[in-house]
Amino acid sequence: MSDSKSAAPATSSVWKAIKPFVNGGLSGMGATCIIQPVDMVKVRIQIGATGSPLSVAQEIIRTDGFGGLYKGLGAGLLRQATYTTARLGIFNYASEYLKEANQGKPLPLYQKAGAGLAAGGLGALVGSPADLSLIRMQSDATLPPEKRRNYTSVGNALTRIVQEDGVRGLFRGAGPTVVRAMALNMGMLASNDQFKELCEEIGFAKGGQATILTSATLAGFVASACSLPFDFVKTRMQKMERGADGKYPYSGFSDCFRKTLTQEGPLKFYTGFPTYCLRIAPHVTFTLIFVAALPKLESKYLGL
Repeated sequence: MSDSKSAAPATSSVWKAIKPFVNGGLSGMGATCIIQPVDMVKVRIQIGATGSPLSVAQEIIRTDGFGGLYKGLGAGLLRQATYTTARLGIFNYASEYLKEANQGKPLPLYQKAGAGLAAGGLGALVGSPADLSLIRMQSDATLPPEKRRNYTSVGNALTRIVQEDGVRGLFRGAGPTVVRAMALNMGMLASNDQFKELCEEIGFAKGGQATILTSATLAGFVASACSLPFDFVKTRMQKMERGADGKYPYSGFSDCFRKTLTQEGPLKFYTGFPTYCLRIAPHVTFTLIFVAALPKLESKYLGL
């Protein structure tokens, strides 16, 4: 009896420590399963596909079948299992630490933003290899047949990237990936907490469904607006190939940003914004809804 009693607190302590990470990863993976087709269309538009999002989706289905919309899903799930697990877990710990330092009072917006920036940057470093393989797999069909990589799975993509470019190749574009993640997480996590407080101030129930849905939806739009320019640069850098001279077209994030700005204008960074917003905003919304719902379900059905 004493052994079982002592095991329970230990299990509870371990679960409490890993719970924000586990629930964060599961939430991101669930949202990815719902949003993956829209993400596929977004990437195709960013790398040059013409037409409306609907026509791009129809072309993908025509050439690759309906399953073409889910190409790279394995990489997307791996990305969420690493990136979102880390960023939401880190944000939760950072927020709790700051709340204790603030004597339990609501955090000012700048502290929420700081926690979001840090969580996004650290999470992106963890998820960068999976993100690179996802972009490669989604864009492969747009390349000339002789240049296609024809990855068979996310594991195949990661293995071949290491073989062809070394371990450092897994982190190509990691700089803009980190910057983009910091912008997205600042917009997503800081604004979600802020919108929750605003909803409660105007009479919404604390922790209620209306509060969660409203704040998550608004946070999705803010995250989209903050992160698209960085996502655009990240996608270009991860897709780039060596030219005839053996050099890549961009030497780094700032070089890609500068050349795009001077050669194509500032609005180029918002190419595909409706599709991007349609992809990012629902993903953020679903992720935040799942993050709020999972602890309740675990408590009700699993006693955790």
